Amino acid sequence: MFETIIGLEVHTQLNTQTKIFCSCPTSFKDTPNSNTCPVCLGLPGALPVLNEQALKKAIAFGTAINATINQDSVFARKNYFYPDLPKAYQISQFEIPIVSAGYLDIDTDTGVKRVGIERAHLEEDAGKNIHEGEFSKVDLNRAGTPLLEIVSRPDLRSAQEAISYLKKLHALVRFLGISDANMQEGNFRCDANVSIRPKGEDKLYTRVEIKNLNSFKFIQKAIDYEVGRQIEAFERGTYAKEVVQETRLFDTIKGITQAMRDKEGSADYRYFPDPDLRRVYIPEAFLKQAQNIPELPDAKKVRYIELGLKPEDASMLVSDVAIARYFEDMVEMGASVKGSMSWLCVELLGRLGGQELEHCVVQAQTLGTLVQRIDSKKISGKAGKEILDALLSQSASQPSDVDTLIEKLGLAQVQDTQELSRAIDTLLAQHPDKVAEYKGGKVKLLGFFVGQVLKNLKGADPSALNALLKEKLEG
Repeated sequence: MFETIIGLEVHTQLNTQTKIFCSCPTSFKDTPNSNTCPVCLGLPGALPVLNEQALKKAIAFGTAINATINQDSVFARKNYFYPDLPKAYQISQFEIPIVSAGYLDIDTDTGVKRVGIERAHLEEDAGKNIHEGEFSKVDLNRAGTPLLEIVSRPDLRSAQEAISYLKKLHALVRFLGISDANMQEGNFRCDANVSIRPKGEDKLYTRVEIKNLNSFKFIQKAIDYEVGRQIEAFERGTYAKEVVQETRLFDTIKGITQAMRDKEGSADYRYFPDPDLRRVYIPEAFLKQAQNIPELPDAKKVRYIELGLKPEDASMLVSDVAIARYFEDMVEMGASVKGSMSWLCVELLGRLGGQELEHCVVQAQTLGTLVQRIDSKKISGKAGKEILDALLSQSASQPSDVDTLIEKLGLAQVQDTQELSRAIDTLLAQHPDKVAEYKGGKVKLLGFFVGQVLKNLKGADPSALNALLKEKLEG
């Protein structure tokens, strides 16, 4: 039996307007190499200047993970051949990072587990290599984008725990508003350090780094494959030969990890303090301002449960910041808590089929109005679904409102007691035999009477109809 040891290094791009050491914009899909300047091109004599907003966002993250914020930190040069960083070194933090010694609590099959976060440091991102046939091109627009590298302790024991940690971290940076964390655009990517050891042993064996993973599905598959590869080598007696300290890449088509290069140690990078950047000292006033962070997912979950939601429903709402904001906008305008949760997470998200909520044509205020009309029994739940379908099919430039659709589709419920009473009296007069059977004990006939009235009186309120029918049949 073996135990899996996993530590994760997550690189999340901070959503500042400009790069970390220059004023070039950080926009994603601009013309290649258009967002560059002497600083991010590494030209002689160009001097870096630290982006204050990147510093604030790093402090906000450190606050959220209950970490130590180092008010006196240092930027260093990490020397390495980067084909997509013209300086041939990366400005990063080494000995004294901005954030150290934090933690994140995650949900596992055996309960809540605390995962240590060793450090989170600021650095500049590299550019992007584009390989086309026999040629490779370099786009330096991304070079210099601020990165926060978040390094966990080797506390994770399975691919499932790793994914739970990553999803919690992904939600956290989005709720903080410090990163878009768009994995498809490389805003949030991960290196996984994986090793195994026989159960009961304390020593750490050779770890392998799996580089540049940017999909939860592929991260899980890569870790599972690598664990299996190492266990097989151990059992064959070829562990020392096959499992070496190296960097591997995950082939998403073959589903295997493959050797990329030998893994460097910190000594190989020849770190030394960057002579062009002063030590970073954070004054108390700046620190307090940066530590003023919004409500986090765990706190929101507790509050939602106190509002009357089930824990699993509250977890669904805090899984993504867009869902949480949409829900809160609905409740703020007067829609019921449980109705908002159900119509958002079950009805609307079910119909979107994976489409991002931010791009949905139905705004929170519109869905909130729909829930209000259902809460007040102006329309039935069935009618609400018909209206939601109509709202989703409309043009974003010419949206209809809920009340207009209720009137247009004739879906308003009849709640007028006199009108319901007349319809019931007419029906009971037409079926004296069934009335007698009901009074003789065949109470299941109530469903027949309800169905007939609903058939004859479109839009009748079922709950009001039930109560009035029982009163007349049993009176």
